[in-house]
Amino acid sequence: MVNGAIHKNMPLELYHGRTGKVWNVTKPAIGVEIDKQVGKRIIKREFMFIGSMYIPSRCAEEIRERKMWNDNLKAETKARGEVTSTKRLLEGPKPEFMVEGIILEIVTPTPYNMVNDLKGGS
Repeated sequence: MVNGAIHKNMPLELYHGRTGKVWNVTKPAIGVEIDKQVGKRIIKREFMFIGSMYIPSRCAEEIRERKMWNDNLKAETKARGEVTSTKRLLEGPKPEFMVEGIILEIVTPTPYNMVNDLKGGS
């Protein structure tokens, strides 16, 4: 990801906030796999100037942590001789509750006489 605090040699606006995989590292640049549409073609690999502006993306940290947690859970249950599921389940509906202490107020609309407003409108 691009660090927005460093403006010198900042890449094009197209790459701001984009993430990709680094596939090549050279002295002046890094090769990154990012989908970029040029006309009708889609270019997958781009070289970008190396400054101190690129930071590693944190979008996959939660996935890596969940995989490690699942592996530990599987190892523990296997040692006990049990089988467990590591699938994520939906939370389901919230529990029901009663709303108390509310007084209903009936509001009747006032009639609008459009004919009188048009005749003597001031």
